[in-house]
Amino acid sequence: MEDHHMTTAPAIELRTFSALDAVRGDLLDVYAEVRAPLLHLPNYAVTAFGERLDRHGCERGFIAVLAYAEGRPVGYAYGNTIEHGDRYWQRISPTPARRYTERPALALKEIGVSPAWRKTGTARRIHDALLALRDEPNVTLMVNSAAGDGKVHDLYRSWGYGDIGQSQPSPASPLLTVMIRAVA
Repeated sequence: MEDHHMTTAPAIELRTFSALDAVRGDLLDVYAEVRAPLLHLPNYAVTAFGERLDRHGCERGFIAVLAYAEGRPVGYAYGNTIEHGDRYWQRISPTPARRYTERPALALKEIGVSPAWRKTGTARRIHDALLALRDEPNVTLMVNSAAGDGKVHDLYRSWGYGDIGQSQPSPASPLLTVMIRAVA
């Protein structure tokens, strides 16, 4: 059944943050809503996300874009710059091509939208707004190929990303597919 009540939905307002402190609470709130079915798994617990967030928030080039509807956060994406030699690249198999790793890249660490806002184009708007602010040549992300029976992977392909290898960022993490595309 199509859900049409979103057609008269309040407008989405996108806000950009380059410091974690200002947005940490909103990020945790919207994360818990986005990942609700997975929060019981150690890798997805809000505390585990908070620890990752605090680590990424201290790294160079941190940026977060959040979507707000009527003042409430309903979607987010965040990432930071990764340099040549970064652990991110070292964990990928096969070794990524030098043309990707020799210059700084944007690592998109998370993107998520509240269930009520899915299939509204909100994720794409957040993603594109974040990329519009960056000057790295490439953006990379990791996706669980099994998520949504492959639909998430297919969505990123439709946004211009291509697969370059696989990575398991932590022992608790599933094996992820690493994808990349040009920022502009």
